[in-house]
Amino acid sequence: MSIVGPDLVSVRAAAAEFPGTWADRSSATLIRVTAPRIDPALAGHRQALLRWLNAWGCRLRYPVAGEPDLFDTGVAAWWSRWHNGLPAAQIQLGELDDNAILQAAQAYAELAATPAVPGRRPRSLGPTAAAKMLHALRPDALMPWDRAIAQRLHGSRDAAAYAAHQRLGRRWARQLMAEAGVPLAELPAVLGRPGRQVAKLLDDYCYLVCTRESTGDRAARG
Repeated sequence: MSIVGPDLVSVRAAAAEFPGTWADRSSATLIRVTAPRIDPALAGHRQALLRWLNAWGCRLRYPVAGEPDLFDTGVAAWWSRWHNGLPAAQIQLGELDDNAILQAAQAYAELAATPAVPGRRPRSLGPTAAAKMLHALRPDALMPWDRAIAQRLHGSRDAAAYAAHQRLGRRWARQLMAEAGVPLAELPAVLGRPGRQVAKLLDDYCYLVCTRESTGDRAARG
């Protein structure tokens, strides 16, 4: 189901809803402890990603003594296969080409299916956590989502829906850039949140019109 596309006024209003939230602070911590960039080849960075995902409400149980650390081994194996397949770090959402989006969707599908939680009923990472992790790894290029956003906009959370979400974000980013009459890199300042990625600003908008509208969730997010 489609929604009305954002304009500068609606995205600026969405951005103003989420200043200084706990999730913002957890993101700042992730950036600090993984500087100069997140590298999932490093065990410490994988554990920082897990803490960050849980701060964002993903509820991935930490292993107890004697259990395998499925998140750690699974993400390490996924990264070894996909670190060269994601968009380049300097690419922004509005600059993605179709091939980069399809590659990201394939990486997303494999990451979502990666075992992450041990126990009698092991769990995979899942669609929401996978989308959030890809945003953490490529914050300028890839939009995250949650269940409500994915279902409202695309009716699914599979790889095709993920690709559709990035294409939608790309179109919205280009429309905002044309409306503002500024380069893509200057949009966050125009929208009142310098330093926040366009991909995240559009996610804030999606949260308000999809998640909050459908669930009445007033909880803070970042």
